Amino acid sequence: MDNVQPKIKHRPFCFSVKGHVKMLRLALTVTSMTFFIVAQAPEPYIVITGFEVTVILFFILLYIFRLDRLMKWLFWPLLDLTNSIITAVFLSVVAILAMQEKKRRHLLYVGGSLCLTAVIVCCIDAFVVTTKMRTNLKRFLGVEVERKLSPAKDAYPETGPDAPQRPA
Repeated sequence: MDNVQPKIKHRPFCFSVKGHVKMLRLALTVTSMTFFIVAQAPEPYIVITGFEVTVILFFILLYIFRLDRLMKWLFWPLLDLTNSIITAVFLSVVAILAMQEKKRRHLLYVGGSLCLTAVIVCCIDAFVVTTKMRTNLKRFLGVEVERKLSPAKDAYPETGPDAPQRPA
């Protein structure tokens, strides 16, 4: 009799940590771009945030439709990491320049503050991507990956007939 292994259920991108971080980045960048448009900020501020919105939306759609698994010839995590680093640099420059307008234009200051928050989220996104890359690399090289167990499993990790019995 064949032992049929159940297929591992894939967690949708929208419910993953990476998905939440990317959607938070998108929300912050769209909001800061909106503030820049309303405040009639200089065009480079709007262009940089608009380009970032486009790139984040591209990555979100790529991961939602799982196109990264179809196009294996491109190393998507490295591209994603590079995007996070470059975005953090550009948005930090925009944030610093926009926040200097605190006294004159308050909406520009708020947009700059949101850009600065998006920079922090970019750093978190880069950390999440590198953690995933390290895990995949260890799995590829055959290094055993540590799995965190729940507290109940830590207390009684052994099961079977010879395992110690749990107290009642």
